[in-house]
Amino acid sequence: MTEKRTGGRILVDQLVSQGCDRIFTVPGESFLAVLDALHDTPEIDLVVCRQEGGVGFMACADGALTGRPGIAFVTRGPGATNASIGVHVARQDSQPMILFIGDVDRGTKDREAFQEIDFAAMFGPLCKWAAKINDARRIPEYVARAYATAMNGRPGPVVLALPEDMLLEAVEAIDRPRVARVEQDALVEAASTANDMLKAAKRPVAIIGGAGWSPHTAAAVEAFGASSGVPLAAAFRRQDAIANACSAYAGNLGYGPNPKLVARIRDADLLIVLGARLGEATTDGYTLITPDHPGQSLIHVHPDPEELNSTFRADLAICADVERFANLMELLGAEDTPIPAGAEAHADYLEWSTPAPRDLALDLGPCVAAMREKLPADSIICNGAGNYSGWWHRYWHYASQPSQLAPTAGAMGYGVPAATAAALRFPDRMVVALAGDGCFLMNGQEIATAVAHGANMLVLVVDNGWYGTIRMHQEREFPGRVTGTRLHNPDFAALARAYGCWAETIESTAQFEPALDRAMTQTGVRLLHLKTDVEAITAGTTLSEVRGD
Repeated sequence: MTEKRTGGRILVDQLVSQGCDRIFTVPGESFLAVLDALHDTPEIDLVVCRQEGGVGFMACADGALTGRPGIAFVTRGPGATNASIGVHVARQDSQPMILFIGDVDRGTKDREAFQEIDFAAMFGPLCKWAAKINDARRIPEYVARAYATAMNGRPGPVVLALPEDMLLEAVEAIDRPRVARVEQDALVEAASTANDMLKAAKRPVAIIGGAGWSPHTAAAVEAFGASSGVPLAAAFRRQDAIANACSAYAGNLGYGPNPKLVARIRDADLLIVLGARLGEATTDGYTLITPDHPGQSLIHVHPDPEELNSTFRADLAICADVERFANLMELLGAEDTPIPAGAEAHADYLEWSTPAPRDLALDLGPCVAAMREKLPADSIICNGAGNYSGWWHRYWHYASQPSQLAPTAGAMGYGVPAATAAALRFPDRMVVALAGDGCFLMNGQEIATAVAHGANMLVLVVDNGWYGTIRMHQEREFPGRVTGTRLHNPDFAALARAYGCWAETIESTAQFEPALDRAMTQTGVRLLHLKTDVEAITAGTTLSEVRGD
């Protein structure tokens, strides 16, 4: 006979067994039994956040950083709906995450009780698996399955609802051991076929980064690029798939890519896609690479069989861990003489990622260049959505994974929570949160969480007084008819100081580097408020040019 434990105690014991060392939460009365169990569980660091959107983003980012599910706990109703944005990002980013939701008592189900929602119906389309645990005896089974589902194949989020009375129930339960990601071997025959296709190609290009990527994958792919000379292009917001210093790194696809890289992709006769889904942003709305891609052969390597041949016709579809496939490709291609295309593409990238001066009071290009000179190469750069991120996507040189946290779902408000999670996970590394003025006020309150937990990070708020990306689209589609995109902003530096941060305001390019130097002498959360002109709407164009003036 095993000792009786409450459902809350059983649940926390399972998390410890699975190696969970951190939970992100906004507390709720619906899971008090879990909070009570955590009181006696020093193995788990409880990070108390200020809004459930921040909880979801932090858990998503933590999963991206560790390769095991980031863990979030929120309450029913409003808590769950707030946290849903993190589930959506984890799904589109292919990152492991588990969201636990305190739920109504089982006896009040289906009466539209206080804050009641059918969570399986709500989250089913957003996650890999959504379920409710109605029997405390089965908690070990559900938690082990949640970990396995979140990690295996294409990683992603799982949502489990926890009825409040179930968590209070004292029962006997058998604990489950730690679950590991299932290894998917790449068949030597498939890699040999891919190698034959590569040798026959005249203009091959690889598109890299995505599901199940790891530092070991990065090392193998870098070696493959160096030995083969195949240009390596990063998928949208996967710029840390390999170190950008790699001799074959060609830059990134997505919004505002290098025109020379776009031409290289269009001209390729063989595309080797390692880990990427070839989503809308990477393919420029399914036009840069079309689902049928006439004139091009496609080798698609992905750990999820349902992804292969789902949108893009693959000439060779390989369901395998990208790391295992990359190791085989490196072995098979090791004796080949590198083709010159990789070095040429890398030279194009270096030229594209070197900022040219612009006639602006505060020019972000030289600011990013100054950061490259003064910050460690392996700094973790975290951003949400908005045109401001394009300066770093273009001019920052990323180290290998993990050094970029950026939602492929294009979610605003991600940067500060993600940076908080990164700073807690890697306290010895430099962490930078990037946010536009609109982006910052969606989750800037999590600076309070960062301060409370002793996070050490730099926050840059790029303030042009507008929802700039939407303003740009307005000017393109309806020139001069601007509505609903003007912002009235606080003094972000003063706001940061109110939270207990060190902060300065910067209004010119010349002010940036000295302010960055001062920020680097500080500890804790430091914020630089960068006041820019909306006319410089992207790193490469102006609003006047968008309007056609």
